[in-house]
Amino acid sequence: MNHKAISIRPFIGAKDFEISRSFYRDLGFEEGVLDPKFSVFEVGELAFYLQDYYDKSWNENTMIFLEVEDVDYYYKELLALNLTEKYGVKLTPIVHQDWGSECFLHDPSGVLWHFGKFNK
Repeated sequence: MNHKAISIRPFIGAKDFEISRSFYRDLGFEEGVLDPKFSVFEVGELAFYLQDYYDKSWNENTMIFLEVEDVDYYYKELLALNLTEKYGVKLTPIVHQDWGSECFLHDPSGVLWHFGKFNK
């Protein structure tokens, strides 16, 4: 199979759609409202869909990995946003592994984001 893919865009759910929209805008994503209960969030060429739908087992088992240029810088930026205080989310410090480094952030609905960098 010869993939000539252009992008990949996961769908994630929101327990409280308005709170999640605000969270992702604070995180620096540009929102495009597609429907009153459905948005696309973009940064550069990357994007994901947020929908006003919540299923605890689905949300709390969804993980997204976003590779960043500098994990240390990104983690400091996450801390500066005060997301844990503003949204009650969990931010986990950087972990260094054999393959690279990453930090973790749960969104307000339980989706686990990995922000990391692979060793080259």
